[in-house]
Amino acid sequence: MTSPLDSARRVVVKIGSALLVEGQDGRIRRAWLNALADDIAELKKEGREVLIVTSGAIAIGRRHLGLTPGTLKLEESQAAAACGQIRLAHAYQEALGRHDIGVAQLLLTLDDTEDRRRYLNALSTLNTLLRLGSVPVVNENDTVATGEIRFGDNDRLAARVAMMASADALVLLSDIDGLYDRDPREHDDAVLIPEVPAITPDIEAMAGKVRAGDSSGGMVTKLIAARIGMQAGCSMAIADGRIDHPLLAIKEGKLCTWFTAAENPTNARKRWIAGALKPTGSLVIDDGALAALSRGRSLLPAGVIRIDGSFDRGDAVLVKAADGKEIGRGLVAYSCADARSIAGHKSGEIERLLGYRGREELIHRDDLVMS
Repeated sequence: MTSPLDSARRVVVKIGSALLVEGQDGRIRRAWLNALADDIAELKKEGREVLIVTSGAIAIGRRHLGLTPGTLKLEESQAAAACGQIRLAHAYQEALGRHDIGVAQLLLTLDDTEDRRRYLNALSTLNTLLRLGSVPVVNENDTVATGEIRFGDNDRLAARVAMMASADALVLLSDIDGLYDRDPREHDDAVLIPEVPAITPDIEAMAGKVRAGDSSGGMVTKLIAARIGMQAGCSMAIADGRIDHPLLAIKEGKLCTWFTAAENPTNARKRWIAGALKPTGSLVIDDGALAALSRGRSLLPAGVIRIDGSFDRGDAVLVKAADGKEIGRGLVAYSCADARSIAGHKSGEIERLLGYRGREELIHRDDLVMS
């Protein structure tokens, strides 16, 4: 099969602690990280945007704090994360800086991807960093996250980031090169599955059970991540990350498992807007705006003649013609109060009217579904 990585515009790469850090020593594998940075630089030269989801902060930090091997108390883990995060970010900065690529750190908790306002703020930051050519380096915010607000593993964090960023491909670099029909650690004749178009009960059975001592859940959590990604239109790979240049190896055809999404992220997002969200208000537009939307344009404030209902930024709203007929629905970029202030005005007047510079569109075309 053709690798989805070949056609991906936006790629998320997840890196596990065991790949990045030398066992109990806590030292960063600099040569391996430099090789990975070379691969990322090549992807960016090809015009792709890359995000990194990384583990390793606690493993690095515990060494510098002199914490003994073994299970850490919660406060020790959080202290180790605080110490390790700055060193981890600096390691990525040095590795990608060899290619004049900027790096920015984002620390997220589960709440940040479930609370609407935090989600929108994180998404805006990610999109701005990518537009400016930086590589966002995302990690769970272990310094503040406790059990009830944790992802619990970075496979699921990576899938949520891929969904948030509308990524086309997610690559989980792992200590195994893909999904096998049975556990290869127990069966020498286990066969790797190169492509999974749907996660069926048979596929779930191949993941087996969580093994004792496997805190991240192993293949079970990877299938959970795959399901999240595929529903968002993002194909996901489980690939061997133990080798140098692992992303280059995937592009050159090294065997791995691809969970292939049936549709692209934009279509998946629009299907979600059309069917899964309950509108909380409506925007009534003039004939000029209606004509522009029919040509695939975004909805600008100038074309809005009335606003009904109460909604916040990011909520779903109906779009109606002047006669009241529903013509579409979408995610609005302003609260109802701000939308009323700028309705009927040109986008260049938004900053004067609101006191801040927001988006030019009330609803961007990527967030709009026509009826």
